[in-house]
Amino acid sequence: MRVQIVDPPAYTPPYDRSLCAALARAGAEVELVTSRFVHGPVPAPLGYDVREAFYRFSGRREGTGAARRAMKLAEHVADMLRYRRNGAPADVRHFQWLPVPALDSRLLPAGHPRILTAHGVLRSEGWARRVRGLRRILDRMDAVVALSEFGRERLAGAGVDPSRVRVIPHGAFDYLTRQHDETPLPPELAAVEGPVVLFFGLVRPYKGVDVLLDAFKSVHGAELWIVGRPLGVSLDGLREAASHVPGRVRFVPRFVGDHELPAYFRRADVVALPHRDAEQSGVLFAALAFGKAIVMSDVGGFGEVAATGAGTLVPPGDPGGLAERLEELVDDAALRARLAAAAASAAAGPYSWELVARQTLDLYRELGT
Repeated sequence: MRVQIVDPPAYTPPYDRSLCAALARAGAEVELVTSRFVHGPVPAPLGYDVREAFYRFSGRREGTGAARRAMKLAEHVADMLRYRRNGAPADVRHFQWLPVPALDSRLLPAGHPRILTAHGVLRSEGWARRVRGLRRILDRMDAVVALSEFGRERLAGAGVDPSRVRVIPHGAFDYLTRQHDETPLPPELAAVEGPVVLFFGLVRPYKGVDVLLDAFKSVHGAELWIVGRPLGVSLDGLREAASHVPGRVRFVPRFVGDHELPAYFRRADVVALPHRDAEQSGVLFAALAFGKAIVMSDVGGFGEVAATGAGTLVPPGDPGGLAERLEELVDDAALRARLAAAAASAAAGPYSWELVARQTLDLYRELGT
C-alpha cells in the first residue's frame, strides 16, 4: 500500500514522523510530503521517504511578520497547485494540516481516498469563526480522523457525517526516550534539589500558564519550571506574576528541541497542563512516554487519557483546585509513582504507535485501498 502523509507547514513533525515510521513497520510504503522544520532537528526517517515540497523560500527562516505571512500564503497556493499537478502516485493521501481550509478545499489533488486528521482545530476558542472554512475542507475528505471522542462529538456538532469520522488516538512520543545524543540540563537546573513541576511547550493564552502561576502561590516545597517560547503572551507579564510566587519559578523562554527535551522530562516529578481549552496535546503524549505523574485540566480529550489512570484532572481555570492537586502530588511520592506507572502503561498500550498504525491501516483498507 502506497501512503502519502501530507503536512505542508510541518506543524507536527513528531506526530507525522512517528506515524510514518509506525505505518512503515506495519508494511506500508510511506512518503511524508512536508516542508523544512525551521525550529530545530526532527526525527530521522525510519523506513519511509521524506519530500520537502512546500515553503522552499519562506521556510528557510523563522519569523512572524506580515511580509513573511503574505509570502508564505502565496507560496502555499503555488506549492499546493504543484503538488496537485505533480504528486507521486499514492493509494491514499492522509493530510495532517491544511492551514488555509477555504483555499485548500479547491487545491486538493484528484484521487481518493483522502483523509484529514483534525489537529489543533477543534478547540472551543475561535470555533465559530473557524467552522465554516473547516467544513469546506472536511466535506472534500472521504474520512476525518479525530484524536478523541471529544473531537468526534465536536465534528458531529459541526455537521460532519458521523459515519465519516474515525477516532484514532494520538500516540505517545516514545522515540524521545531512545535518543543517543540527549543534551543534559543546564548546570543551574541540574543542581536543583527537591520536587520539580514542569510546564512544557509553547506558552499560549489558552494553555493557562497564568492559572498555574496563581496556583503555585499555595504550593510549597517544589520548583516550577516553565519551558517554552511565549506566543501571544508577554514574558514580562509572566515574570511579574512569578515575582509574587513564594517558591522558585524558572523560565526557559525558547524552543527546546528533541535532544534537549528528555532531560527536562526525566527531571520533572509532575507535568502540569493547566489548559483553559484544548482538544489534545503533544506535550501530554511526551509525558506519557516518559512515565510522568500528570495533572491536567478537564478539557477536550484530556479526560479520556485520565480515565486510563494516567493522570489526574482539575477544573479548567481554577487555581485553587490546581494548587490543591499540585500540593498533594508534591507531598506524596507514592501517589506520583502510581500515576507514573499508569502513564507508562498507557503509553505502551492504548496510546502505542503500533495500535495507532493498525487502526489507521484498517481505515485505509475500509476506504477501498
